[in-house]
Amino acid sequence: MNISVVIPLLNEEESLVELHKWIVTVMKSHHFSYEVVFIDDGSTDRSWEIIEKLSSENPEVKGIRFLTNFGKSQALHAGFAKAEGDVIITMDADLQDNPEEIPELYDMIVKQKFDLVSGWKKKRYDSVVSKNLPSKLFNWAARKTSGVQLNDFNCGLKAYKKVVVKNIEVSGEMHRYIPVLAKNAGFGKIGEKVVKHQARKYGETKFGMDRFINGFLDLITIWFLSRFGKRPMHLFGALGSMMFIIGFLAAGFIGINKLIRLYNHKPTVLVTENPWFYIALATMIIGTQLFLAGFLGEIILRTKSNEGRYKISETLNLQ
Repeated sequence: MNISVVIPLLNEEESLVELHKWIVTVMKSHHFSYEVVFIDDGSTDRSWEIIEKLSSENPEVKGIRFLTNFGKSQALHAGFAKAEGDVIITMDADLQDNPEEIPELYDMIVKQKFDLVSGWKKKRYDSVVSKNLPSKLFNWAARKTSGVQLNDFNCGLKAYKKVVVKNIEVSGEMHRYIPVLAKNAGFGKIGEKVVKHQARKYGETKFGMDRFINGFLDLITIWFLSRFGKRPMHLFGALGSMMFIIGFLAAGFIGINKLIRLYNHKPTVLVTENPWFYIALATMIIGTQLFLAGFLGEIILRTKSNEGRYKISETLNLQ
């Protein structure tokens, strides 16, 4: 199979039929073998009924339905697990991503040998204040932090080699950083393509300003995971050692000061009355806690189990 189109969605009943027709037209005109995997992330409208109808009419339409809303990252994870195409295309269901871009994205993966190609909505039809400016700031911070030089991390239209999606774990709200996850997994040939951005035709956006706040928090998380995810003791151990050194120096200062005063026959004070005693005590306790955090992190890393992060209620046309 050439292409799997993976589409997470939430309450997009108005756009699904039109999107499906558009994708099928593109696939047939380029003679691709394909499948379309819709992941219904707990919709409360008629989205699943429409997917059922489409799958009964077209066996290449597959469906995954979550019991409730678990988030876009979990929807993508479920779609990636079921995708069978040599190239996986992800896109949003709101018709703002243009299926006409799929053939060129496919060629960039197959012919130019990219591991991943991310869309760049250079010209956008969103609000400048609520989306464009925060998005530019977010993308700048993501580039500086991750080292992945993309202009639009948030673009839902992306293409992947099959081996990429089968070897990355998309969890939490990390769908924004799939290129970073891919880079960390060893897939370093990441490209970018300017794509058309369509004005939203139906409904309202499911994302508010809070997604940028969450995005920056996730950026800190992925920076930490990229640097120390495999060896948390490298961070916590280094910080713990620094705290211990400060504590030992403070304790040494107390001891030397006391010996000097005794040698000079000067009156001494109780150790507990010296503020350096509490500095030494606090830093040693913090150092111990940091070491323990590092040890616990290493133990968890070695014993973690891949527990389900979402629950599927039913599927369509899937094994």
